[in-house]
Amino acid sequence: MTATTGAPAADSSETGRTARVFGGLSLALALWTGLYLSVEPLSRFVAFRALGLAPGSRLGAATAFFLYEAPKVLLLLALVVFGVGIVRSFFTPERTRAILAGKRESAGNVLAALLGVVTPFCSCSAVPLFLGFVEVGIPLGVTLSFLISAPMVNEVALVLLFGLFGWKVAALYLVTGLAVAIAAGWVLGRLRLERWVEGWVYESMKQDASFEPERLGLAGRVERGVEAVREIVGKVWPYVLAGIAVGAGIHGYVPEGLMAGIMGKQAWWSVPLAVLVGIPMYSNAAGIIPVVQALLGKGAALGTVLAFMMSVIALSLPEMVILRKVLRPQLIATFVGIVAIGILAVGWLFNAVL
Repeated sequence: MTATTGAPAADSSETGRTARVFGGLSLALALWTGLYLSVEPLSRFVAFRALGLAPGSRLGAATAFFLYEAPKVLLLLALVVFGVGIVRSFFTPERTRAILAGKRESAGNVLAALLGVVTPFCSCSAVPLFLGFVEVGIPLGVTLSFLISAPMVNEVALVLLFGLFGWKVAALYLVTGLAVAIAAGWVLGRLRLERWVEGWVYESMKQDASFEPERLGLAGRVERGVEAVREIVGKVWPYVLAGIAVGAGIHGYVPEGLMAGIMGKQAWWSVPLAVLVGIPMYSNAAGIIPVVQALLGKGAALGTVLAFMMSVIALSLPEMVILRKVLRPQLIATFVGIVAIGILAVGWLFNAVL
């Protein structure tokens, strides 16, 4: 009588599970594609046929903009968050800390900014991430490069910019955003501002960068992607719709050329004004990009709009309030000032050359 083992059965079960995952993903992608392609004709049908609005009217233009952009942006957001949720299963905060631990400044600033693009981050996690980085001895400037890059040059912003404006604008935002994060973090590190970190932070330091790696198969990583969609899209969709509503109002009711006078290339003060207006606003990339789209459509300059978007995402007041738990006002003011200078430089540069 021949002895048998459970290994072949286990391998067969895993293969079957992988096949089912691939089948489900293929079906979901086909459904997503069909919905995405039907957004434009359905939005026009609802606005101009079902609701009977005149295509040339302000209300008709604003309504059609909202009905088109809302499902389009939400569909793009769901797709990119799902994909990045899978990518993030390889880059947990613990793994990020382990990668950055022991890295010197300069190289550490670059690596931290790059990791910020794919690592989970929101304003509410600023303090835990800051504490975790400090505890394993990551330099302050490197930590701040990460805290600038993570919200500003995030995957949602890049994919939505790509979907709405094309790869050139998305690449432009990626390069300039990383440059601001790297340069600002490096300058802040050179200033040796550790004295302006709250004292209790360094009292809890521990030189332990160890972490327990997760072992996830394809199905587990897909589950992480679905969880990311449920968590992130579930939280940000009201901001997305609010941003699209603002964009629709600009699109339908702001006269052509008005934004060119206020946010155009000619006035040097348009970029500082855009940054000052953006800082008090609270939004995320998904919510602010429809506003950016509407501003560009009304004649605003690309450099000015990029500066506005960066200030809204990277210098939001809620994040500064949260960081006050670990940073003293002098360091927060220096942080805001240096990042703002970098954003101003980006705006003026691209207004000059484009």
